[in-house]
Parts: sequence; C-alpha cells; structure tokens
Amino acid sequence: MGFLIFHTMKISYNWLKQYIDIPESAEEIGKVLTDTGLEVESVEPFETIKGGLKGLVIGEVLTCSKHPNADKLSVTTVNVGERVLPIVCGAANVAAGQKVVVALPGTTVHPAKGEPFTIKATKIRGEVSEGMICAEDEIGLGESHAGIMVLDTPVANGTPAAEFFNVQTDYVLEIGLTPNRADAASHIGVARDIKAAKKRSLTVPGIDAFKIENNNLAIAVEVENTAACPRYSAVTISGITVQESPGWLKNRLKSIGLSPVNNIVDITNFVLHETGQPLHAFDADLVTGKKVIVKTLPAGTKFKTLDDKERTLTTNDLMICNTEEPMCIAGVFGGIKSGISEKTKNIFLESACFSADYIRKTGMHHQLKTDASFRFERGTDPNLTVYALKRAALLIREIAGGAISSEVVDIYPVKIENKLISVQDKHITRLIGKAVPREEVFAILENLEITIVQQEAEVFTVSVPPYRVDVIQETDVIEEILRIYGFNNIELTETAGTDYLAEFPEKDSNKFKRALSSQLVANGFYEILTNSLTNIAYQQKHNLAFGGNPVEMLNKLSEEQGILRQTMLFTGLEVCAYNINRKQKDLKLFEFGKIYWKNEAGDEVTKRYSEEERIALYMSGNTETENWQNQTKGVTYYDLAQQVVQLLEKVNLENLKQEKLNDPLFEYGMQLLKGNKEIGKLGKVKTSLTKDFGIKQEIFYADLNAALLFRSANPKFVVQEVPKFPEVRRDLSLVLDKRVTFDEIRTLVLSTEKKLVKEIIAFDVYEGDKIPAGKKAYALGFTLLDESKTLTDEEIEKVMARLMGAFEGKMGAVIRK
Repeated sequence: MGFLIFHTMKISYNWLKQYIDIPESAEEIGKVLTDTGLEVESVEPFETIKGGLKGLVIGEVLTCSKHPNADKLSVTTVNVGERVLPIVCGAANVAAGQKVVVALPGTTVHPAKGEPFTIKATKIRGEVSEGMICAEDEIGLGESHAGIMVLDTPVANGTPAAEFFNVQTDYVLEIGLTPNRADAASHIGVARDIKAAKKRSLTVPGIDAFKIENNNLAIAVEVENTAACPRYSAVTISGITVQESPGWLKNRLKSIGLSPVNNIVDITNFVLHETGQPLHAFDADLVTGKKVIVKTLPAGTKFKTLDDKERTLTTNDLMICNTEEPMCIAGVFGGIKSGISEKTKNIFLESACFSADYIRKTGMHHQLKTDASFRFERGTDPNLTVYALKRAALLIREIAGGAISSEVVDIYPVKIENKLISVQDKHITRLIGKAVPREEVFAILENLEITIVQQEAEVFTVSVPPYRVDVIQETDVIEEILRIYGFNNIELTETAGTDYLAEFPEKDSNKFKRALSSQLVANGFYEILTNSLTNIAYQQKHNLAFGGNPVEMLNKLSEEQGILRQTMLFTGLEVCAYNINRKQKDLKLFEFGKIYWKNEAGDEVTKRYSEEERIALYMSGNTETENWQNQTKGVTYYDLAQQVVQLLEKVNLENLKQEKLNDPLFEYGMQLLKGNKEIGKLGKVKTSLTKDFGIKQEIFYADLNAALLFRSANPKFVVQEVPKFPEVRRDLSLVLDKRVTFDEIRTLVLSTEKKLVKEIIAFDVYEGDKIPAGKKAYALGFTLLDESKTLTDEEIEKVMARLMGAFEGKMGAVIRK
C-alpha cells in the first residue's frame, strides 16, 4: 500500500488578496480551496507583533520623583488620555515630559523572551502603581532592555500603541499540499484556483519597468548538462546596499513562518513564495573568472555548504560553478563562499528550471530539504524563469538600490512545449457521473489556463501549460474539471463505480449483514430467524399503532399468523419467552428481518405496500454465565447501548443526535437520529408487553433501520501517527439536574474545548439522599492531549477552569471539590 506525503504550505490571506479580489473571510476562502482539492487544514490568526499590543497606549510622563523607599525606583504620574495614572518605574532613563508606551492594568504583555504576563494595579514598596512604562523587549518590539522606550511623537495621549506602531493582523491558511500540485506551491498558484472556482480575474505584478541600465557587469553562463538544467536565466545588478528589509517585506515572510535575513535574500524568498519560482543570489565579486558553469563534478569532490558542513558530491549532483570551484548545489543549497553578506555590492541573480529527477536524488542523498528543492523536486514552470528574474530585479532596485548591469542571460536550447490532450465528452460524463454542459467545461478549463485548441462534435483538444506537471492524460483533464465543478455538486448513488480509473465492487448488502453479524457473534450474540407473520392481537390489546396499516393475509392459516409484522419486537419476544421457559435466561439475540405496512394512497399493486429492512437486538438476564471468578451482573440499558454504539462505529456513522424516547413499546430509552432521519431506538421493553408473553425478567431491545445503515455505511481506516506527547487525565465531580443527559454533557464539553479534550467518560453516577432531590451526581474523566507539545500544569488548569465555568454557567452545575 502506498501513502501520499502531504507538505504543509502556509499562505497569507492578506498577501493572497494582492492578486485576486477576495470579499470572503479567511475561513470562507479556506472552504473554497478545500473544495477545489487544496485542503486547508487550519486557519490561524497572525499579528506582526505578538499579542497585537492590545491594552497598550501612548502616554506622557507628567511628573517623576525618587521613590521614598527604594533608591532605584521612581514614582511617576502618566497621562494616558482620559486619566492620569500613578506608576512606579525602575528604568534609569525615565523623566518628566517623555512620551512613552504604557501597559494599562489588566493588559497581557508578550515579551520578546519568556512567557506572557498580566499587568495588575498594585503597591510597590508602599507606593501605588497602576500600570507599566515599557521597554521595547517587554512588549516584543525589540531585544533591548537598556531602558524604557522614549518616543519622539506628537500623537495624542491615549492613542493605542497598535495604531502608533502599525500592527497588522493577518490570517494564515495552512494547506496540506499533495505531491501532484506543484503548481499551487505559491500565492499566485493558490490564487489561480480561486480564480477558477469563483470566476474572477487574476492580477499579477507587472514587469514593464524592467530595463538594462548598463553592461558594466557581464557574467557569461555555460550550461554543460542541459538534461539536468533545461533553462537557465540570469542577470547582474551592481551598486546595491545590503541591509535590513522594510517592514512590509519582513511581515510578509514572518506571516508564513520565515525569518527575515537581509533585503536581498528576503526578496528571493518573497518571489519564490509569490510565484513558485526559486531564485538564488550570488555575490558577483566572488564569481571567479566572471563565468558561471552549470555542470556535474567527479564523484568524491568536497563542497562546503552554507550550514558550514563539508559534503561529498556524487556524479548526479548538479553544481553551479565558477571557473575554479563550485559555488552552489543547484536547486538545493548554497555554498559558504559565494553567499550574500553585508559587504556585497554586486550580485549575480539566478532563475532556472532544474530537472526534478536530479534535484530529488541530490536532496535525498545529502538529506537536504529546502523551499527551493521542494518545488524543483515536483516540477517548476520553465516559462516562468525570466518573469520571476525581472520581478526580483525590480524589487531589488526599489529596496536595495543599484542598477541592472547586464543583458538577461536566457539559455533555453529546447523549448518545453505545451501538452496536447484529446478529451471525449462521453468520458467526462462517464468518469464524473454527471453530464456537465460543454460551455461550463470550457469555462472551467480556460480559467485554469488550459486552452481549448480544437473542437469537434464529441471530442475536443486542450493545450496544457508545462507548469501543470500533474496533467498528462485525458483522465487528469477530467479531474481538473471535476474539482472546480465541485465534488459536492455530484449526486451520490447507492453504488459507486468507475470505468477506467479503478474498479470498485458494488455495495453488497449481504456482505454488510455478515460484517455486522460477525461483530455481534464475537460479542456473544446468537442470530435468530423468525416468521414475518405475527398475531394482530399483540398490538390491538395495547392499542398500538405503527406507520401505515397492517398488511393482512388473504388466506391466513391462523389468527396467530394473520398479518405481516410492523415491528420486530413481538416475534423476538416469542423467541425470548421460548428460551426463558426452557431455563435459558441469559439471552443475547439479534435478527435481520423486514417490517411491512400498507399506505392508503398510491397504486393498488405497487405503491400501497412498503417494506423495510431492520436489525433487532435483544438482551436479558445476566451479562455473562455464572462463574467462580466474577460476580454475576444483570443486563442493563447501558450494556445494550454499548453494543449499538459498536455497530454504529463499525459502519462509521458519526454526528448522531440522541433524544429521549417516547414510545409505547418502551419503559424508557433513546432515539437515534441522523439529521431528521431516525436511525433506530433502544431501551427497556414495557413490562405490560413482556407479561403478555409470560416473561418475568427485563428485556432490553434495540431496533435499527438496517436499510438506512447500509446506505450510510462508510467504513474506512484512519491511519495516524502515534502522539509524541503524553496525554493527561483529570477528573471532575459535579451535581446536575437529573434530567441532564450524558450526551448533553459531552456536547457542552466539546463545544467549550474541542482541541485538547480527546475523550470524556462518566465513571460514576449517583442519585440518592446524599444530594438534593431532583439532582444527579456525575464523576467525569477527561483525557487531554496537545499533539504539538507537552501540556503544562497551567494550560491544563485553564482548560479545566473553562469547563467548570461552562458547567456552572450553562447547566447550573455545582462543582464538588
């Protein structure tokens, strides 16, 4: 069995909006992308400064005097807008007249290092302090703790610090990218899918401003191995200044989890994540011989990479070399000698298309995985190299200065042409399972930049650009149509199948029954088979009415077999009575069978009569045979409920709703619903009914709609990694109104804390004179787990505090401590 390896890719919501109009929220656009096949695993908020500087304002120090009880402290009064606060400050540089950043009482501050902490109004050495005058490291704006921040600004006191420092809020979409979707490994690539799904226009940054300013820094390029490097583009830029990147660029990279380095490296990373085209910048003054050669080197050649590790090359490793030595492992990792530093003034900028096979083998051999190699391994767009090169060059000129100082080198000996694929209309209908109008098919393909080049009556030909490395045959084109048309727009039939892609067996109801039967038998049940004919007197005696009218036999053999059954219960009780009368009192029985009824409306022969497949479970007596090891225990409702839950888990039926049962067949019980459809019901059979059969012990009975279970069955295996971090158990005892069910408790728990609570159990329930009348005591066990880290005691206590608050606030619970 093979498994798809998913790569988590981060996409900035604000960055995405630069290329396409997105009125939807981040969560809504996440659903759109998931529907197109780019599964958004999470949508997380991102702030350019952690905590967003919430609760911090700009203030003015009005007075500053020495603390009467501490030599190194000062007592100040600070105007924060609508009020003046007394604040004790320990900074040596605090003085009256300064504009400062103030954390108000109740504010949670996020320092550059260490855990967040909350500011409280307090007394420090006897003096009242209602806030904190902040240093830059205390609020995550820098690393310095030399003193408080002193601002040179005329802004009004009380101005939010978030506004003053232009804190920006973004959302990050984490996409589980499958290996075939290399085209979506960038913001523009993701925007292309939104364009197709929402039928909107896409805007990419222009490069018309690119121009050659001089030819003072010409560097020749030679590609010896064109199979490993089908296209190589480059340009030089002279007179640049390497420095810190501007805020907008750093924020873009931070939002997707990258650490800014310097303006040149940051621009190459920005263009990579914008377009999907990796770039590499070399210090041009370190290119010996003013020539770049793309080639492989003899096996055993030593090369030191940027991480200061010496690596031994193979004959498969494609290298970017100067006339004397290698400078970079092509498409994977740079060398330690030719990288960009603060001293760099001139650069050689590379934008190439490397062979996926070469890069994959090199990355595996050297155990190197980079953003660049990730894209090259899957296949990049050979027609994008020059655009990305010019885009990066324009950004470098704008941010780092300098002049474009050479012609664009573009070595592309054999152009990679678009793929021509013929598609038949009947195959689209056959594989999708629905006839999609041709006009809609063409619109979808054109929006995906797959061009229609020829049309005939029942077939057409498309031209697929090289960057769509996953679209190589007719079925791939049809898959593209389907994912944009929408899987949710295809009606599901009772059986699923396909003609070409795979062969799926039709859903077999007999196999389904055997699977459920095997599980019940393994749990100690015996299968019974009863007559579909029953006695109408059973229901007449108790004035029972079922859906529709009973179907009477025209040639009945006796009154005891006068009608077709409308419930499985009566024939099952006959079997229970037969066994109990013969001293077989511990019963676990099940039966697959049909119930029947007649409708008044409809055709006389066909529409008037209906039948439905059911599965019935019966439990009575003790849970197990009397033995010397265990004390015998009588069957309860919960033993039956456990069996029903296991059956529902077998068919993978989730999100069921439980409601208290009001049914004349049951003393008490529960009804199971999927949406508005009843899946089944279970509970204790009414004593008045069991007495009619001479049964003196309790009978617990479940009646499930087997036909609906069969149609809804979706058995599947879920394979997931064993958690690396330990789970934690916490118990809680609470007293609630006795009408509150455990299902209501579980629903409240999961709505309050769904992420960390993995399981909830009730290990004890008490009703009695030790608690108030009308109340019930639950002892609950909670299993907590964070799959990304070990939970701290503080985090655990916060979760339990939220749960206790929810129980008290929404259920009126009393927590027993």
